Amino acid sequence: MPLPPVLANLPLPIIGSPLFIISNPKLVIEQCKAGIVGSMPALNARPASQLDEWLAEITETLAAYNRANPDKPAAPFAINQIVHKSNDRLEHDMSVCAKYKVPIVITSLGARTDVNEAVHGWGGVVLHDIINNTFARKAIEKGADGLIAVAAGAGGHAGTKSPFALVQEIRQWFDGPVALSGAIATGRAVLAAQAMGADFAYIGSAFIATEEARAVEGYKQMIVDSSSDDIVYSSLFTGVHGNYLKGSILNSGLDPDKLPEADPSSMNFGGGDSAKKAWKDIWGCGQGIGVVDRVVPARELIERLAREYAEAKRTLLAAA
Repeated sequence: MPLPPVLANLPLPIIGSPLFIISNPKLVIEQCKAGIVGSMPALNARPASQLDEWLAEITETLAAYNRANPDKPAAPFAINQIVHKSNDRLEHDMSVCAKYKVPIVITSLGARTDVNEAVHGWGGVVLHDIINNTFARKAIEKGADGLIAVAAGAGGHAGTKSPFALVQEIRQWFDGPVALSGAIATGRAVLAAQAMGADFAYIGSAFIATEEARAVEGYKQMIVDSSSDDIVYSSLFTGVHGNYLKGSILNSGLDPDKLPEADPSSMNFGGGDSAKKAWKDIWGCGQGIGVVDRVVPARELIERLAREYAEAKRTLLAAA
């Protein structure tokens, strides 16, 4: 199946994942201008009225960039919607997305037919993130256009499936758009994701350590100083398993080696105070950060990924 037009012919097959609290218009715009899909959670705009201002900034800035660079237009942007019942802003945020005809909507924590139909109504595309093949089937059955396969090692809420297993199971029955998430932080890994059967790499943690990201300096520096050995997988903080920086857990006075399991009834993804505190104090991060050695502008990170991706392709062709 051919990719939807909005996702076809990207300069680099990468989607920047939406980072709760951290992604902002500045980061999204720089990602898009550098040739990858930039994204952010709708819930990052606070108060809710700020979402209108942010979408106006993104759409107007990218439109101006495209007018000035008709031979090299920006990549499209995406907005992440948490469709879990705890998100009491969903209706408001969807109406704002409709106003600006957001080209790509990334849905998380529950597949909903009504949300998918609303996005299709203004001509947008829906990508739904999943952690296993069962959830993948449900998402497509409810009208999602594509899937984000969140494999082991991804930052924040993540699954435990090997990317090899997850992608190959999905590709047995689905030939639409698939992005792969999980410890991808080099151009070689981007090409590997495609070799496994994904169309795109879905990269988040490496972008936390960029100048545009709205993360505190301690968070960025901890990513620079850490490796995969410093990632802890726990359900304690939001009620669903995710990957977090060990150092931030220690800084909060907890023992990362002795964390209890969470009560599932404590789940909160709507961006309320308890959910925000989890991400503000306990820092989400994936296992791919061992190659992140300094804080750089987003464009510099993307240029590195592009060079590595091109070099990896040349190496494979030379060996063929």
